[in-house]
Amino acid sequence: MSAPNNSHDPVEAHALNPDEVARMRAEAMEAVAAANSLDQLKEVRIAHAGDRSPLALANREIGGLPPAAKADAGKRVGGARREISEAFKTRQAELEEERDARVLVEEAVDVTLSFDPIPRGARHPLTTVAERMTDIFVGMGFEVAEGPEVEAEWYNFDALNFLPDHPARSMQDTFFVEGPGGAHSGLVLRTHTSPVQVRALLDRDAPVYVVAPGKTFRTDELDATHSPVFHQLEGLVVDEGITLAHLRGAIQVFVERMFGEGLRTRMRPSYFPFTEPSAEVDMECFVCRGASVGDPDAPCRTCSSEGWIEIGGCGVMNPRVLTAAGVDTERYSGWAFGLGIERTLMFAHGVKDMHDMVEGDVRFTAAFGMEI
Repeated sequence: MSAPNNSHDPVEAHALNPDEVARMRAEAMEAVAAANSLDQLKEVRIAHAGDRSPLALANREIGGLPPAAKADAGKRVGGARREISEAFKTRQAELEEERDARVLVEEAVDVTLSFDPIPRGARHPLTTVAERMTDIFVGMGFEVAEGPEVEAEWYNFDALNFLPDHPARSMQDTFFVEGPGGAHSGLVLRTHTSPVQVRALLDRDAPVYVVAPGKTFRTDELDATHSPVFHQLEGLVVDEGITLAHLRGAIQVFVERMFGEGLRTRMRPSYFPFTEPSAEVDMECFVCRGASVGDPDAPCRTCSSEGWIEIGGCGVMNPRVLTAAGVDTERYSGWAFGLGIERTLMFAHGVKDMHDMVEGDVRFTAAFGMEI
């Protein structure tokens, strides 16, 4: 049996030399301090605290020392390894804190940001413009009336003083509804909203103040300024002492509230079977206000440098229409007007082509947004 090694000098074990242990400790501490990421720190841990690290290998040599030298060498190497381990823990905590702070900034999610997997829609601008036009007249004391889009010829033509041979009753302007077996049904797709005038007078006792927005139909080809389906806003007033001056005043209020204060209006003689006298209503161009007339250097695209824009037709109610609706013409008089909703939209928002209104492109509708 061999005797224990009592003569081995620990100084001769180079790895256990105090200066060498201090060097390995200092090298490890510098590497820990220099680690800028958790991945780098992991590599430093393997290199300076792993099973094959210099201090780990030095620790193995302690077993070959004599008992008297083991305690001193173990204390020296163990102390260095503990300090390095504590340095690792401290540096790891610092790097984890830096990582967490960086993640909070780089991967932040704004939980207040609205998210809708379905694109937000918008109401069609014709609807919102029609409601705005209607609201103006409701503010003046009018009420809203409605009528069917498939209308009886009597309401659409006869009650409005359209004679049997009037051109508007021909197939060139009117969609007629075919009856069973191709027979004449007496129904049409209404060509204007004026039938609502007759229905309103039959349903109400005078005085009557109504507006009727609605869809109308004519056999027009679809182009930049025409459509077989379009919208009108009909207005009707029947009361005692009603004159053309009241009509002029109502139109003036509408124009100023819809297009801007101070715009002038004018009436030009015209003809409609259901009014007498009749007039076309023009308003002063709200873009150039007439300044472009006769000025070639400043043309206006909105009014074509004419200074005026046609917005609709109007007139004093023909007594024949009032009589057809059972109104006492000796006591009551009235007037009516018709305004184009598409025309108003085109003027108010610069829409140039009727196709944009009817083709259903969501990009056109969304540009006007949502109005509540």
